[in-house]
Amino acid sequence: MEQTLFFGGRIITVDEPFSTAEAVLVDRGRILAVGGLADVRRKAAPGIVERDLAGRTMIPGFVDPHGHFPDSGFNALFKADLSPPPLGDCGDLAEVLDRLADKTRATPDGEWVLGALFDPDAIVEGRFPTRDELDGITARHPVWISHFTGHAGAANFAALVIRGVDESTPDPVGGALGRSLATGRLDGRLTGKPAMRELGENEFMMNRRRFMAAVERAGREYLSEGVTLAQNAWAPERTLSWFRDLASETGNGRIGVMVLPAGFLEPRLSRGELGFDFPKSDSVLFGPRKLFADGSLHVQTALLTTPYHVPLCSDEGRPREPAITADGLFAEFFPLNDAGFQVHIHANGDAAADIVLDVVARALDLSPRADHRHTIVHAQTLRRDQLDRMADLGVSASFFSAHIHYWGEFHRKVTLGPERAENISPARWAVESGVRFTIHNDTTVTPMLPLHLMWCAVKRETAAGRVLGRQQRISAQRALRAHTIDAAWQVFQERERGSIEAGKRADFAILSANPLDDDAAIRGISVLETIIGGTTAYSRSAGV
Repeated sequence: MEQTLFFGGRIITVDEPFSTAEAVLVDRGRILAVGGLADVRRKAAPGIVERDLAGRTMIPGFVDPHGHFPDSGFNALFKADLSPPPLGDCGDLAEVLDRLADKTRATPDGEWVLGALFDPDAIVEGRFPTRDELDGITARHPVWISHFTGHAGAANFAALVIRGVDESTPDPVGGALGRSLATGRLDGRLTGKPAMRELGENEFMMNRRRFMAAVERAGREYLSEGVTLAQNAWAPERTLSWFRDLASETGNGRIGVMVLPAGFLEPRLSRGELGFDFPKSDSVLFGPRKLFADGSLHVQTALLTTPYHVPLCSDEGRPREPAITADGLFAEFFPLNDAGFQVHIHANGDAAADIVLDVVARALDLSPRADHRHTIVHAQTLRRDQLDRMADLGVSASFFSAHIHYWGEFHRKVTLGPERAENISPARWAVESGVRFTIHNDTTVTPMLPLHLMWCAVKRETAAGRVLGRQQRISAQRALRAHTIDAAWQVFQERERGSIEAGKRADFAILSANPLDDDAAIRGISVLETIIGGTTAYSRSAGV
């Protein structure tokens, strides 16, 4: 590969002093030199390729701190899109049922019909379709539609039979089977991972062929938004086997993926008992192990220390029993910590975060570790005292800042109420407490739009135009760090990715404008080119 010299634009390195450079020299997929144009040019070999940025802005490629690659590709190829405004245009149950009916006509009898990204609170009727309404579409297919969070869904009768539940099935701990209050008949709703079981897994109805097709589709999507390292944040055994196959096929210029094996696979995975022989790959990497401490704010399975603003209770009028206890989480977490693994733990509610921090403190007392980088993922309702404690324990956070825009009004009115919603995804408190953090889209929950996500964290405007928590705003510089170098750091990749510095991978995004110039304009900036390992993987003019 020839050397390439980039110059003629604003190069934001995102190094420790957050410096800008005039030029970057790339050699064999690595950054050879960064700095002033004259100095960098002197280090170049004869016959270099020169790339004039023509006044555009170069930044490090975006690193996805938490998401589910390639599920957005799987949804686009194999599921009906049921997303309502502002993400889509499915505004009522009639449209939901019409789209599912269209899907049945294209699906052989007996095969599953799947719908994705449904949000009952954003459609006119404000509810899931019932089992009977789904049966009205088809009696020849099992039908399953998933809530956009992945923490609930609705099934027709055929799907409930396959799931193995009926009116005599009790609600599982941490979940609920929807029922008629009058008759006890199942209405098709399944809430919480314990209730959904296999229907709630990311790999449900995926196979190797579909996985590879989804990788191709999602890869194009991510690259078009400047992402050079994606993430799959929950990889059970079958998913790991497909990523093993992908690692064998990766080539120069392919998007990288950080894979987080499901925590329950250990220690069998590390002992080689699952039979995996992973080839060495620069593009498929294996990182932290993943655990869950609670569920979702939207379906009210996230654990809060004070009640939901407008509580949704079980059919018996009592809140659902939590799926996790401190002892239960400790039993999962301690062996992972003791074995030296980094652990990312899903925790939306502050009560769940209390449990996580108690468990981490107890585990570190018994098995001390320096620089473990254990991370609370989503972290939407962290309190200031919890962030102070996280700083003391060395625990990081990844904030789901996109919620501020897409569902800020819902959290004000339903889940958290006006006062608590002001501090959702409290990034400014994290800055003040000295907690290193990232921001994420949790794609497929929200689209992979890094610049829009940065804007969410910087401006904190809801879809209605309300500023939600002005005191929690962060600077554009901090938001860019959170999606590049800090995201790389959070998975121990800071020596390879996340900034434009000599010795690192030549992973860049070239933007139409500087995201540090105007906070309000960040979400309108376009990605013009994405470069991975020195190779152009996406060009807006030419595509992927």
